[in-house]
Amino acid sequence: MRFELSQAIAAPVDDVAAAYAGAELYRAMGGTSRIGPPEVLDRVEDGDVVTLRIRYRFVGQLSPAVTAVVDPARLSWVEESVHDLAGRAVAVTLHPDHYADRLRCTATARYQADDDGTRRVVRGDLRVKALLVAGAVERAIVSGLEEHLAAEGPVVEAHLGG
Repeated sequence: MRFELSQAIAAPVDDVAAAYAGAELYRAMGGTSRIGPPEVLDRVEDGDVVTLRIRYRFVGQLSPAVTAVVDPARLSWVEESVHDLAGRAVAVTLHPDHYADRLRCTATARYQADDDGTRRVVRGDLRVKALLVAGAVERAIVSGLEEHLAAEGPVVEAHLGG
């Protein structure tokens, strides 16, 4: 499933890009109804390129059809993101802690200046392998990501003093 999500943040574009490349922002974030608080595992800086590894856990409710094929307690993953601060771009790969043969997700994020601050556009490709319920699981994951991005905006603005 291909997806595109957009997020508006009332702060300068370079500040927003730098905040997302810093561990402090993720430590300030809480969870949402579907995704628990992020856990920063690693951060490596090399000039204008920053690589982050962050663990997330799914904490939402799943339908009985989904829980018949996956254990909700094992739905965690590491998000590896490579931030090109000069290019205002991020490449993201998700690495499931479990069910690696059933989930693949890559995405890019671009930071763009707009009239009200910054627009962050996330485009990705998500593939779930699960007999009969793959589409439902993909839609649930993208819906959770959309909710997560909406909750992040105010946290980023507060983190940047806005």
